[in-house]
Amino acid sequence: MAFYSSGVEYGIHSLMSMVDANGDAREMSVRELAELQNVPYDYLAKIFTRLSRAGLVVSTEGKGGGFRLARASELISVLDIVQAIDGDKSMFECREIRQRLALFDEAPPSWVCDGPCGVRSVMDSAQQRMEEELARHTVLDLARKMFRKAPDTFTIEVKQWINDRRSKA
Repeated sequence: MAFYSSGVEYGIHSLMSMVDANGDAREMSVRELAELQNVPYDYLAKIFTRLSRAGLVVSTEGKGGGFRLARASELISVLDIVQAIDGDKSMFECREIRQRLALFDEAPPSWVCDGPCGVRSVMDSAQQRMEEELARHTVLDLARKMFRKAPDTFTIEVKQWINDRRSKA
């Protein structure tokens, strides 16, 4: 089972799609993003509500309105997106097993509870490191990595795809 929801993946990819090869943001509707990525529109709309509430995107008015990034793509970290969509998640919930050994007959000795639980300390440290790593990467970093792998025509194809959808609307 995944730790983060599929919404996190949808959100990250959506924000990457809202940045061109030069790192410039582009406005897109949720419908365009859903169609481009072949993901469920209703689910993506809920994700964008969360992204908007977190101040990562802002809605735009007018014909063909949609969303744009609320700040520069290099200032939006993967951790920002994760927390906007899935909230603050703890990857471990300590149940204080160390205090519940049958040997203790429901009265653990003081040495058992002395200091933090070693298991919890390791798990908290792992979560901290994971969050630090997520905070190191931005939407711009990921978009640039994608564009470096893609053929030069990809940027033109995406732009043309968007323009074709908008001209039919």
